[in-house]
Amino acid sequence: MSKLFLVPTPVGNLGDMTYRGVEVLRSVDLILAEDTRTSRVLLQHYDIQTPMQSYHIFNEHQNVEGLVDRLQAGATIAVITDAGTPGISDPGFLLVREAVKAGVEVECLPGATAFVPALIDSGLPCDRFVFLGFLPHKKGRQTAIKALADEQRTMIIYESPFRLVKLLEELKDVVGGERLVSVSREISKVHSETVRGSIDEVHAHFGQKDVKGEIVVILSGKCQ
Repeated sequence: MSKLFLVPTPVGNLGDMTYRGVEVLRSVDLILAEDTRTSRVLLQHYDIQTPMQSYHIFNEHQNVEGLVDRLQAGATIAVITDAGTPGISDPGFLLVREAVKAGVEVECLPGATAFVPALIDSGLPCDRFVFLGFLPHKKGRQTAIKALADEQRTMIIYESPFRLVKLLEELKDVVGGERLVSVSREISKVHSETVRGSIDEVHAHFGQKDVKGEIVVILSGKCQ
């Protein structure tokens, strides 16, 4: 019976993979991987022999129709990304949308995603929050950052390690250096780190080091 699975993969420690995630990846006909080189490490670790095909933001539009055809013909397919849950700032949404339109059953397994542990670890209110993902790199960036000034919910932002210090400087200019922020990097890896404090304090910490790893920034809302 045809089915499309979205399978979360570890954001750091390979031990964070779920038993069911491994079972699904072993049982499907095809695995779509954001980067086959990265995913091959995971598949070899869990002795998963399923055929794998590259599926990323640069080829998903041209491949989606053929993949839906395969699903309608009875194939079972799983989507994985380099880390975390497919569709969250990663490929996956487009294929899910078209599969749903075509009447194909879709299931996203519960599992790893970077922003949840970063949000909980931040110590900032997590009963109401807004996920912003990656802000625009150039066009529209300043407009997007200025829009954060009056947001009352806790904000979740993904950022490149190369732009983290710049982002903290941009946030300082808009919301002030006293606003509370938490930055998590390398979540669940050996060198994982979460730095909490005012924007001024966190900027001083990361401004003195070579920042590496995947970054999640948690910004407190106005009047929190």
